[in-house]
Amino acid sequence: MLYLVLSILSSCLIYVVFKLLGKFNIRVSYAIVINYLTAVIAGYLGNSKSLEVTSLLNTNWFWGAFILGFLFITVFHLMAHTTKINGLSAVSVASKLSLVIPITFVIFYYQESVSLLKILAIILALIAVYLASVKKSSPFAPDKNILIFPLLVFLGSGIIETGIKFLEENYVAPDEVALFSMTVFVFAATVGVLLGLYHFLIKKIKFTYKEILGGIALGIPNYYSVYFFIQALRGNIDSSTVFLINNVAIVILSTLLGIAFFKEKVIRKNWIGIALAVISIILVALTRA
Repeated sequence: MLYLVLSILSSCLIYVVFKLLGKFNIRVSYAIVINYLTAVIAGYLGNSKSLEVTSLLNTNWFWGAFILGFLFITVFHLMAHTTKINGLSAVSVASKLSLVIPITFVIFYYQESVSLLKILAIILALIAVYLASVKKSSPFAPDKNILIFPLLVFLGSGIIETGIKFLEENYVAPDEVALFSMTVFVFAATVGVLLGLYHFLIKKIKFTYKEILGGIALGIPNYYSVYFFIQALRGNIDSSTVFLINNVAIVILSTLLGIAFFKEKVIRKNWIGIALAVISIILVALTRA
């Protein structure tokens, strides 16, 4: 349970840093590059195994980490593009509702036990994250022609969490969690550096020390959100429960942090979503009682 709490706190800290990046006019594209490089360093420092490129290439999870790293940065840019085209609410809803993908996967693939109470909790959680993520009095209604972008965010986010679960369960040894996490960020950082060079050399977008500071502040919680999440999946709690509590608690805490520190406006639907989220977590707790 401790790792799950730390994963939630790390993820919420990412949200806070992102808000601060906007407040201080820090270019997110560059901060993201530094963020991934910082995550790589954090993983290297936390790695207890000897690091050899040849042995790394021979690990069973190497290519899986490659795919995840590529997905990490791809989904981020999809989220940025979706925000421009469909709005912030579409991104929030699509990314959070994606929890249905890993939950469905672990229930059927690993044949986890499912009670009526857990099914009710999952349904309430899905409704909760939708209501808590909507930032307008009316739900978002994207043009059918550009619905593809929220759909890609939904699929990408769900595949990432599902991929993490599959790899850590079948291929990543207990003493390889830090190395695996670091490798994922290495691949994400590689793509990020190439994109950063494009922005700097081709688009002539300036790079300042603020992007370095912002990227470091973002990279540390980003790395540990993945590291602690993997450790939480290895605990004695059902994976479907971990996915549900992790996503729902992030929604609740992020919303409350937005109210407390950034004076974000919260509409009635958000409060209803938070209430349903709390109820869903209570129901999950009852299934474990």
